[in-house]
Amino acid sequence: MSDFDFMSFVIALVVGALAGAVGGLAGIGGSIIMLPALAIIFGYAGPDHNEQHLYIASAMCVNVVVSFFSWGKHRKAGAVRKDIAVPLAIAMCTFVLAGVLWGSSLKGVWPGRAMIVFILGYATYNIVATIRGTPEQPLDAPRPSLLKLLPIGAVTGVASGFLGIGGGIVLVPLLQAAKVPLRQAIASSAAVMWISAAIGAAFKLSLLPGHELSVIDAFALAGPMALGAVFGARAGATLTHRLKLPWLRTSIAIILAAAAVRMAYSDYKTTTSQTGIVLDEELPEQRQAEPEIRP
Repeated sequence: MSDFDFMSFVIALVVGALAGAVGGLAGIGGSIIMLPALAIIFGYAGPDHNEQHLYIASAMCVNVVVSFFSWGKHRKAGAVRKDIAVPLAIAMCTFVLAGVLWGSSLKGVWPGRAMIVFILGYATYNIVATIRGTPEQPLDAPRPSLLKLLPIGAVTGVASGFLGIGGGIVLVPLLQAAKVPLRQAIASSAAVMWISAAIGAAFKLSLLPGHELSVIDAFALAGPMALGAVFGARAGATLTHRLKLPWLRTSIAIILAAAAVRMAYSDYKTTTSQTGIVLDEELPEQRQAEPEIRP
């Protein structure tokens, strides 16, 4: 990313705006938009795909900004339940460090491949949920037990740190499964995410030099994406009340699945071409090693 120029700034700004808008429309975090876009647009320099760690760090920084503003709106609306948010925060802030450490111990190609699988899983879930429908819980529903909330926070924290996602895309469905009303699940998720994202982003940034990546490059990407995401999220929130959300979210899921397939195909091409290069380089040595047969 040493050649980050004005056009790269504009691209990052647009990516952030799209991520914010889609996030506002579909009720998801921006990372699931930003990470595939960064991978497809900026690509990777080598087969290890270590730039994925840079993209993850940048996306996590953006998640801090977006989720902070979202939390402020939910807090003013009185939708945040402290009895749910506090235990979730304890678990997520602890296990996000484990997720970051785990992901950073691997070559960037592995978190990238995990992201592909995650996006395909999300798309499938969203399509099925739209067709079946999700029953809404009453607003005075009792709080799930700590035996449910703490594991939910732990799983979300690991996924957030490993993949570089905000966590809402994992946390909200899990809270709904625990019979938390959707509005309270989204609000409590936002209240927790900006804290865990800040901790995870700081830790991820500190580990970038180990992959020969620059913290400055991460901020160079995160800055314009965060700016675009803030304005995009406002536009998405406005359109939320004018469009038919269930089928809109299904359309977004299909587009994301197509992006994941594109990433998988690119990864396959890179892997096979790299294998072909190795075989071509080894072939002369193999020929030299073969004994000459004379009549």
